[in-house]
Amino acid sequence: MSPLLKIRSERDQMSAIERRIADYLLENAHLLRDYSSQQLANALGISQSSVVKFSQKLGFKGYPDLKYSIGEAVARGDAQDEGAVAEAIDCDPHVALAERLWHAKARAEEETRLINPPERIEAIAEAVQNARRVFIIGLGEDGIPARALALKLAMIGILGVHHFDPVLMTASTASANAQDVLLVFSEYGKQTALCHLARAFAATGGKVISATRHTPNPLRAHADHALLVSAHDERAHIEPLLYQSALQQLLDLIFILLCEHGQGRLSQLDSSAERIQDMLDT
Repeated sequence: MSPLLKIRSERDQMSAIERRIADYLLENAHLLRDYSSQQLANALGISQSSVVKFSQKLGFKGYPDLKYSIGEAVARGDAQDEGAVAEAIDCDPHVALAERLWHAKARAEEETRLINPPERIEAIAEAVQNARRVFIIGLGEDGIPARALALKLAMIGILGVHHFDPVLMTASTASANAQDVLLVFSEYGKQTALCHLARAFAATGGKVISATRHTPNPLRAHADHALLVSAHDERAHIEPLLYQSALQQLLDLIFILLCEHGQGRLSQLDSSAERIQDMLDT
């Protein structure tokens, strides 16, 4: 993995000082060849040992190895997207805005893909594919992807039970067993009601799948399988957009696996789409 991608993907789990170092490295990757660890520490107003520990935490022997690896990444063009945005700014501010958003979403999606290995995605798709029922819940904005997924599953013949109320979902899952799956959407994974729901569902023998940010959280701790999203931005109005985009990419990948690996799923999708279109046309 590129060191720049590694820094971006792990930033959410870093301490405040580590995030300052990470942000500086990401913003000044092309200048690091001229910085010693002491100079970097002075620029950030931190100790040299903090820079060394940061480098070692990322898996490097020390700052020189990290600096060399970042230099190689820059040479390969891993940081060229910032240059493309800079060129766009000179042309049109609206084009620059679109470029920035596109690159930010692309980074979030790539980081998210890298922290969700193929075997994890396959295992989740298989659990959903073989489930008797798939219970799906998300509160607030997390309810949007939950509802969309429930509709997609219905289109390919998988029984999904969707609720946006933990009380209703608790009642619905009372008869759950080892053949059932509970998929819980929660960006930060801290809602107490959802954690209680996941714990109770696991006690029935059913499998729990969580979809959260990749930082440690209570809901993720209760899950048999965890979909992890890496998406960060200092701008409060941009970060949720990156999270939603990266999460949707994961869900789309799982949906494609379900369509292509499940016997008769594509035919079921065509039939469902045809019935819906006939209803809309009348």
